[in-house]
Amino acid sequence: MSKLDIFKLEWIDLVFAGRNKAYGAYELRKENPKTTSRALLVGSLLFIAVVTLPLIIRFIAGIIPDNSDQFKQTEVVLAAPPPIDKDTPPPPPEPPKPKVDQVRFPPPVVVPAEKVRDEEPPTVEELKKADPGQKTIEGDPNAEIKIEEPAGNAEVTEDNGIRDFASVEVMPEFPGGQSGWGKYLQKNMKYPPIARENNITGRVIVSFVVEKNGDLTDIKVLRGIGGGCDEEAVRVLKAAPSWKPGIQNGRSVRVQYTMPIFFQLAQ
Repeated sequence: MSKLDIFKLEWIDLVFAGRNKAYGAYELRKENPKTTSRALLVGSLLFIAVVTLPLIIRFIAGIIPDNSDQFKQTEVVLAAPPPIDKDTPPPPPEPPKPKVDQVRFPPPVVVPAEKVRDEEPPTVEELKKADPGQKTIEGDPNAEIKIEEPAGNAEVTEDNGIRDFASVEVMPEFPGGQSGWGKYLQKNMKYPPIARENNITGRVIVSFVVEKNGDLTDIKVLRGIGGGCDEEAVRVLKAAPSWKPGIQNGRSVRVQYTMPIFFQLAQ
């Protein structure tokens, strides 16, 4: 009796002899060995997958290059444009055109036949050499063109005011554009050790002035995150090469610039 296995199919048939085998209990007992084996196999596979999942993740992370330490610069904070200065003088007027010959070419008017004058209109060849007008005038194409200067002693003063980023025609730009600036930050910026140890991440908002020669001056931190990141952002801006200056009315101007610098640790 110690070797008796009541789960064998012969014992099940013996127990259900003369009974309704279509009842669910018979089918459950009959399929119990297969169900138990299948459940054991599925449970074993799930257990192995859960145990080995961290190892698989570490293995994949070691193959795929980690680019999380790269610095990204994708956002620029722009201030509202300044109000229009009504005292700004208007641009100088355009110079007058050289004087050319003009032939009389009056507009057509409907009149009675008896009032028609025997006057020949200018020919096509004459109109090629002169402009049509109300009367005939001899022009001098070699005449000197004079532009009257404004009254008073008008002096040309150099514009040293600081323009807002959004109010200039041509905005200042790092040599190479946004992609060049990102490469410069990636190559020259160093993550501060204190920030790395304390897991400090975020963005530092800085402002500076792009001078007429492209140099960066008046560098300030508007909003920092600490851990040495603020000082590192100022340092990398001071070490940056000259930018392309902003242009207004065809001249280089000083422009106030605000931008974020991102600090992000590897995951």
